[in-house]
Amino acid sequence: MKLGAYTAVLHDKSLDETLRVLRELGLDSAEINSGGFLPAPHLPIDAIRSGQDARDAYLARFAAAGITLTALNCNGNPLHPDPEVRAKHAQDVRDAIELAALLGVKRVVTMSGLPASDPGGRLPSWSVLPWDSAYLDALDYQWDEVAIPFWRDIQARAAAADVKVCIEMHPHNLVYNVGTMERLATEIDATHVGAEMDPSHLFWQGIDPVAAVNRLGGLVYNAAAKDTRINEEAKLNGVLDHRHGRVRADEPGAVSLGGRYTLSRWPENASWDFVAVGRGHDHAFWTEFLRALHKVDPEMAVNIEHEDQELDQIEGLSLAAENLRAAAAGI
Repeated sequence: MKLGAYTAVLHDKSLDETLRVLRELGLDSAEINSGGFLPAPHLPIDAIRSGQDARDAYLARFAAAGITLTALNCNGNPLHPDPEVRAKHAQDVRDAIELAALLGVKRVVTMSGLPASDPGGRLPSWSVLPWDSAYLDALDYQWDEVAIPFWRDIQARAAAADVKVCIEMHPHNLVYNVGTMERLATEIDATHVGAEMDPSHLFWQGIDPVAAVNRLGGLVYNAAAKDTRINEEAKLNGVLDHRHGRVRADEPGAVSLGGRYTLSRWPENASWDFVAVGRGHDHAFWTEFLRALHKVDPEMAVNIEHEDQELDQIEGLSLAAENLRAAAAGI
């Protein structure tokens, strides 16, 4: 099993400096952004397409640092009803498969996407609990007319390239839990589309990540290491916290999500927070989680995703790496 990090958190550092940081933290795997919501500062896309010599030189930088490039990441919304966002994010998924194949990388991480509720809709629409048949109508449209045709095409491309596409089961996407992952895999006869197991998004939904791994089994292709802490505020507002704030695109620090859309401001005293590995769940959980993944694939990569707003980039990565390595020692 390889333990590493998703390098988006080190976007302000060069590739070589980033790889040095990972090595100093005792990690041996890297997941590099290739598009979607975020740019690709650590992936020279034009050079990779230019020829084998450039690809060999790029991969040699990882080898020299003792790091394996285990995945490309292009999380975004390839089903977005806004054509400006949809066109880019969908093409980024297709491009990531191509680039991964050129590099001999066998994993691409992305999200399933979320369309509008109906053909005339202009914004993504997530039906949390379809107790009204109107929501079932919306889901029928989203799955049958938008998602399944797109993902059948991605399945064909991934199979042809021998690259596994790993879907992060993420709320505000059609695939966000075990049942929706199984539905997509069944509908498209998946052989090269499966799950990226990120426990952080499962925790706040009340899903047991270990039970999810055990249920999905061979559909789990890749994993993230990110923790979640449930806070006292959840006793009042539940986990479906509604108190996010708008961030204007021209504000300092605004994060673009494509087109005119930005990452919202997190609530103060939130119902839950993403935290570094070990700050939401103890070593016993993480050991059990890694053990379940190891049973599925002893060579699986588990890459830290650092989004703990209470710790800086190096502090958060260092704590997560220390706790992840300690958990792995118990497998």
